[in-house]
Amino acid sequence: MRRGGDIWGRRGGGGVGGQRPLKHGMKGMAARLSVALIVLVICTLSLFSTIGVTRPSNRVEVVDVNKLWRSSNPGGWRPSSAPRSYWPPPPKESNGFLRVRCNGGLNQQRSAICNAVVAARIMNATLVLPELDTNSFWRDESGFPGIYDVEHFIEALRYDIHIVRSLPEVSSKGKTKKMKSYQIRPPRDAPLSWYTTFALEKMKEHRAIYLTPFSHRLAEDIDAPELQRLRCRVNYHALRFKPHIMKLSTEIVDKLRSQGHFMSIHLRFEMDMLAFAGCVDIFTPKEQKILIKYRKENFAEKELVYRERRLIGKCPLTPEEVGLILRSMGFDNTTRIYIAAGELFGGDRFMKPFRTMFPHLENHSTVGPSEKLEENARGLVGSAVDYMVCLLSDIFMPTYDGPSNFANNLLGHRLYYGFRTTIQPNRKALAPIFMDREEGRAADFEDRIRQVMFNSKFGGPHKRVHPESFYTNSWPECFCQMSPKDPADKCPPDNIMETLDGQLQNEESDDLDPSNMSNKSNNSASRSTGD
Repeated sequence: MRRGGDIWGRRGGGGVGGQRPLKHGMKGMAARLSVALIVLVICTLSLFSTIGVTRPSNRVEVVDVNKLWRSSNPGGWRPSSAPRSYWPPPPKESNGFLRVRCNGGLNQQRSAICNAVVAARIMNATLVLPELDTNSFWRDESGFPGIYDVEHFIEALRYDIHIVRSLPEVSSKGKTKKMKSYQIRPPRDAPLSWYTTFALEKMKEHRAIYLTPFSHRLAEDIDAPELQRLRCRVNYHALRFKPHIMKLSTEIVDKLRSQGHFMSIHLRFEMDMLAFAGCVDIFTPKEQKILIKYRKENFAEKELVYRERRLIGKCPLTPEEVGLILRSMGFDNTTRIYIAAGELFGGDRFMKPFRTMFPHLENHSTVGPSEKLEENARGLVGSAVDYMVCLLSDIFMPTYDGPSNFANNLLGHRLYYGFRTTIQPNRKALAPIFMDREEGRAADFEDRIRQVMFNSKFGGPHKRVHPESFYTNSWPECFCQMSPKDPADKCPPDNIMETLDGQLQNEESDDLDPSNMSNKSNNSASRSTGD
């Protein structure tokens, strides 16, 4: 193709000395004006179509939803959280003991446990088995041993940190009692340096520190790929639910899959989330009073306008909106759906339209042996079962992934578990479409829904962009390539576990060597004298 400059240059090259006769010049001028006018008309039409005067529905991308039942294209990537550089085993002697109290729900606690392991690693601390907060919402005293496989947790992290079940007992004045710990309230999203300076100093001074509360107390974005991979090792390998939870989850998944593919939906339409979001206008006056009262008692006072909140995507999708999205995408009424949710606010009237569109709805009480969960369906065990079923489902769809740690952690886990398909509705882009429908402007409704939904990512590898959390997307730190363009993305050798095992055994052998034991005794004596 010739460039415009070349064309215009040749047009000025006729006649003697580059000059044309006047009559020819006038004809050329008229021709150029005609061309300019046509270009102006085309540009004007293009501008109006761009700013939305017209809404061409024929540009909607067509996606075969049957393909969504399969995992996304990995693009040559596979999950890998093993170390890729020298990773020495934890020293035999630590600087002291680290206790943490993980507050919040199951998945907020899960993130806190990952952070606690990283903190213990950089402080050379012995981690006391993390405490899980017994709060007024969960009313669940299961604790870490009631939810997770403790032996597996300790064994899986043996190359990274030392872990004990409880603080040791100490003798003082002829009496034996449990060691006390110095309590500290860590700053939110504290940098690594806070742990290696202030917290470590207090640990060396008191022998044990107790960090409480410990939700979001370590910055997510840290420029240390090996520590990020350690987070993944904790989250996706070390934190394994107890065998009875795994067994129950597998039974539910097997029943659902016995009739074909199934989708899981985290339906976030409970009282606490609706009150937090400030989205109350769709409820009755009595229900609005309940939500407003709950918000005043539990959240900071702030004036919230429903329409404004909804237009910026801050309101959870209603069950009916979820059904309309799925139907517009092409899912039919034979689709089997597992609902992971607490008690939905507003009663059955919000579920009825959804159930009409998609009658094959299940939850852990309807599809599983209900007597096993009856006592704890609302507690940590019920949440753990929901987590596993959503992890193993063919498609996962969160309806509100703002401060919802359940959805965020699952998105990250499914990415790590083999780029399993997720459907993430863009609530901000969808809000005006739903509001138009409610106000009687339903033309091209399904086309507009498809235009938004088919422009989203479905679980494949993608760059993490703020405010996306590391726990939502650990790519590329926790993934690798067999044939990478960047050496940093190269997969570790297949014998990496043997290498780590060898390093650990060498450390233990050194500890048994008499000369090393003598040196360590002298070092300990020197430290004691220094104290």
